[in-house]
Amino acid sequence: MEGDNSQVEMKLSSNMDEEVGGNGMEEHLIHSSNRKPYVAQIFGRTPKNLCFMAAATLLIFTIGCLIGYLAHSKRDLAPGSSVSVLPSEETVNIKTVAAPHMDWDDVIKLLAAKLSATKFESVFSEFASNSHRAGSPGDEVLGNKVLKKFDEYGMNTWTDEYFVKVQDPPASGYNRFVFNGTEGYPNGFLSYSATGRVTGAVVYAYYGQENDFTLLRSKNINLSGRVVLVRAGKISFAEKVANAAKMNASAVLIYPDPIDYAIRDNTSLFGHVHMGSGDPYTPGFPSFNYTQFPPVQSSGLPTILAQTITTGMANNILRKLGGQNAPREWKTYYNNLGDEKDVITVEVNNVLTEKRINNVFGVIKGFVDADRYVVIGAQRDAWGPGFATSTVGTSVLVELARSISDMVKNEGFKPRRSIVFASWSAGEYGSVGATEWMEGYLSSLKMKAISYINLDGVVAGDNRFKVAASPLLHSLIESTLKEVNFTQFSQVTRGNWESNVLEPLKLDNAAYPFLAVSGIPSVSFRFAPSNADYQYFGTLLDTRETLKRVTGQQIPQLAETAAQFAGHIALRLVHDHLLWMDVAEYDKIIRTWVAQINGKVRNVKRLRPELLPKALTVQWLVSASGSYSRASRRLQTDIENADYDDIAMCRIINDRIMMVERNFLSPYVSPKDSPFRHILLGSGPHTLTALFNHLEALRTNNPEADANLFRNQFALVTWTVQGCANSLAGDIWSLDNEI
Repeated sequence: MEGDNSQVEMKLSSNMDEEVGGNGMEEHLIHSSNRKPYVAQIFGRTPKNLCFMAAATLLIFTIGCLIGYLAHSKRDLAPGSSVSVLPSEETVNIKTVAAPHMDWDDVIKLLAAKLSATKFESVFSEFASNSHRAGSPGDEVLGNKVLKKFDEYGMNTWTDEYFVKVQDPPASGYNRFVFNGTEGYPNGFLSYSATGRVTGAVVYAYYGQENDFTLLRSKNINLSGRVVLVRAGKISFAEKVANAAKMNASAVLIYPDPIDYAIRDNTSLFGHVHMGSGDPYTPGFPSFNYTQFPPVQSSGLPTILAQTITTGMANNILRKLGGQNAPREWKTYYNNLGDEKDVITVEVNNVLTEKRINNVFGVIKGFVDADRYVVIGAQRDAWGPGFATSTVGTSVLVELARSISDMVKNEGFKPRRSIVFASWSAGEYGSVGATEWMEGYLSSLKMKAISYINLDGVVAGDNRFKVAASPLLHSLIESTLKEVNFTQFSQVTRGNWESNVLEPLKLDNAAYPFLAVSGIPSVSFRFAPSNADYQYFGTLLDTRETLKRVTGQQIPQLAETAAQFAGHIALRLVHDHLLWMDVAEYDKIIRTWVAQINGKVRNVKRLRPELLPKALTVQWLVSASGSYSRASRRLQTDIENADYDDIAMCRIINDRIMMVERNFLSPYVSPKDSPFRHILLGSGPHTLTALFNHLEALRTNNPEADANLFRNQFALVTWTVQGCANSLAGDIWSLDNEI
């Protein structure tokens, strides 16, 4: 192109020499110093010369237009290319135009054509394994298989290696309990339990939820030093142990009750009791090389013993308990809660070990905003076969990678943003691999990661479909439910989808740390049985045959639908000019909380006026809520008026949207002491839930309530909401009294 332009300039110079006379340079100097004579010379020419000049000018203009058109068309056809000014320098990929835009309907048709239930059968077989605990040879073999697949699909791949500390059962010893002279030696265990031996009286505490312990205290049952026996279910193992520790219990025994688990009496349970995620011995930073870090540990590690026992072992204890009768609402085969005479000894001898684990990654790069990306991840390890736990999710991950890679390579699909596919290790120990990755790249992720899509346990039944997600994604989820074929799930296609489909994102969900620790909008979903959760997670019975029975032989079909659902969400987030996230959803949630807190403050002031000063008002929290509401409406207006051809403006708007979730992370608490910093969906004293509960404790004269601490928390929460509103509004010079 530059050569052609040079030829045109040379031709023009030759013509000028012929017309003006001489060598052209002399005339150019004369004409530069005296414009009028030069213009007069041109207009004083003969008609023949004028015709020749007109024809030459037209020819030059035509050639110039043709060159410009060809150059512009080339850029449109190859948006990923760039022109290097100096051949010896590396090309710099600077986008000035959008990637060719494929219609959304065509995108989802392509995805549907790539995915099929029949392909999943062979993928299941390839990634099924009876032994792939984190850090084991089986785990490494599966990781290499995933990496090989990503390479075959033409993706850019890499791995991250970590050295993490986990707790395993003693290799040459045992964990045990002794009750009424009978010893029990459970095979299951709970990683990160405190170790040692304790003796105390047994007390039955239902599911070990906070309200269960509150009910026991209302019966004047002293829980200090007691060994608490609780059912599995409702909440995580870690939460049960943490609740018992608050009551000054000495140990917790967890068992699968026949009402909840239709499994054999001798089935063992496996899990962990770290009230957090990641390696608890490197809290807040990655386990790349543990020797570089001081000897610290997570505040979420329990200080009391914890052990799982089988149904048969628990029944032998329950049937011999004395004491008060259990509440009627605690449906159980045995009536007594236990008394001081029901003494038991619990011994836990777990061993802390170091393991080398690997996370495996592949990326499909975007064509416009390549440095913004959606992450799709699946746990690779399991306590045993882990077919529903990890095999199905890993298979869906690999099939999505294959399908979308093929769409890009062979079907002309050019995503605006990138998609990162991640295979995590050590998920069974509390999302260790995923959390260590987040901690290692937190500064980058909080600016560039758009969303996290979790594929763990996506097929665990065939009757219900449940979704847990950031409120920012609710609108996108609703749209996706209409696009994917869910006709066999009546609760999805009928009635109020939010009440039928949505569920809270729980602490033990692998997507939870992405949302509550990193502030990345996340989604997790699953096909579930009719009335209860899948009973075989955390057991050695989680096999292909078991899942076939639970799903009515529909595993491949359900996996295909799961892949469609995850794929639609990911592709929508990398396809559209503007991110499909609804910031107004948080406005509703904040307003609801503010109304509840306002009512509770008035109630406390009326009943306990000595606790809160008259000057204390909810006005500033109400004001912060209003600021967020106005800022979200302003952003919506900017979205409606956006010019999709203005890439820079679209990127600015998308960055404002992405910052919403991050700004709900409280900046006033330590990631080490309170890792789940999200004030709306996190866990800890900095949350709006804790603020409300603190008010209730003040109202009921709970001795643990502290009015001054409440006022401090109240101020920090207020400014966190206001700060989020300020960030959402845009540039600092755009802020005014309206926000």
